[in-house]
Amino acid sequence: MSDKLISRKVTVIGLDCLTPQLVFDQWRDELPHLSRLMAEGDWGLLESTIPPITVPAWTAMMSGKNPGTLGFYGFRNRADYSYDSMAIANAKAITDDRAWDILGRAGKRVIVVGVPQTYPPQPVNGYLVTSFLTPSTKSEYTYPPQLKEEIEAVVGDYMLDVEGFRTEQKEELLAQIYRMTEKRFQLVEHLLRTKPWDFFMMVEMGPDRIHHGFWKYMDPEHPKYQPGSPYVNAIKDYYRFLDDKIGELLTLLGENTVVFIVSDHGAQRMDGGICFNEWLIQEGYLKLKSYPSAVTPFNKLEVDWAHTAAWGDGGYYGRLFLNVQGREPQGIIPPGEYETVRDELIAKLQAITDPQGRNIGTVAFKPQEIYRQQKGVPPDLIVYFGNLYWRSVGSVGHGRYYTFENDIGPDDANHAQHGVFIRHDPRARGRGELQHLHITDIAPTLLDLFGLPIPSDMEGKVIA
Repeated sequence: MSDKLISRKVTVIGLDCLTPQLVFDQWRDELPHLSRLMAEGDWGLLESTIPPITVPAWTAMMSGKNPGTLGFYGFRNRADYSYDSMAIANAKAITDDRAWDILGRAGKRVIVVGVPQTYPPQPVNGYLVTSFLTPSTKSEYTYPPQLKEEIEAVVGDYMLDVEGFRTEQKEELLAQIYRMTEKRFQLVEHLLRTKPWDFFMMVEMGPDRIHHGFWKYMDPEHPKYQPGSPYVNAIKDYYRFLDDKIGELLTLLGENTVVFIVSDHGAQRMDGGICFNEWLIQEGYLKLKSYPSAVTPFNKLEVDWAHTAAWGDGGYYGRLFLNVQGREPQGIIPPGEYETVRDELIAKLQAITDPQGRNIGTVAFKPQEIYRQQKGVPPDLIVYFGNLYWRSVGSVGHGRYYTFENDIGPDDANHAQHGVFIRHDPRARGRGELQHLHITDIAPTLLDLFGLPIPSDMEGKVIA
């Protein structure tokens, strides 16, 4: 940019899972503060990572690098090529700089609140409060450590997350979401008023939790839609509440601050679940020593590895792993047949139908075709069942390959590939809707605003 904002401030308000169709289209007229930022600034769809989930998406956003470069593909990842060793991708798993690290080394003072993968807390040039992935507030969740006492004095019992958002206790869930969001914004306002800062970033988890808990009450196309429900406006009312909170925050920022509103991905209805390992058993790729009498997590099963070619993992997207000779302990797929087996599986996955025999539109990705490099242990295939309208269910014992009950509790929504981008600069005329924005573009754009050079290994581009 021609006008480097070296002496100005930058704020990033992250709203996990905030959905562009709701903000840009359906409820725009009912969200006055977001609507004003859009009208005076820039906005557009923000393409997320593959896969579009909280981890790794927020770190990709703030590092400018994709999951393959970062070396993790979800919160839990294979630690090696054994069958049962998993690693947690917390802050210690991140070896790449995030924007606030670079800004801090340049002398900029930072405040970071609630950004995923910040636990355990690492030193910053300023203040940091960790995210929902923190075990509890009994843990050390701040930098510096003494900030914890100040938080408790300001907001009382701070809420890192709601407890058990996959629940049928909807009134309690709704109350928790509002209480969590209220406390987060209360803390943020306190920090902005009392601490020196040049760069501030927060992430609020409320939109994600309310989508997963209440989407079926809002969306007539949801297979479990309940017309006339008292929760029909639960999500819209919460978006309006968020908009009010953002409006209050904007009054603290003044005319010298560039504001970004971003989300890591969007949301959409969930039509059902594909029981990945049930399907692999049916297709002859996975063999068990005995089929369970009740629904059983995959890691509790006795797998006949000597006769198993592939197994899958559950979640909002599917991860498929192949049992390769010389790579896995009891691998059976010859390395020379690896691509043939992958291509065969892709064709079969893309042919999956629903109970009525209709193709659901599954998409499968080869990691080496979407990532510049592949650190860590990537899946052999990344699978979007029904293009993310269906989730992946890893447990076995369902007796069929599809289900309409989530094995880890009720859940109405899956993630969508595009999130929200809004940018407002009080000193610059906005250009309206922007196209072709990618989540890795955010970090270089932030550095550019401060007049700092963009590291050559960042994969995103500056949003001019």
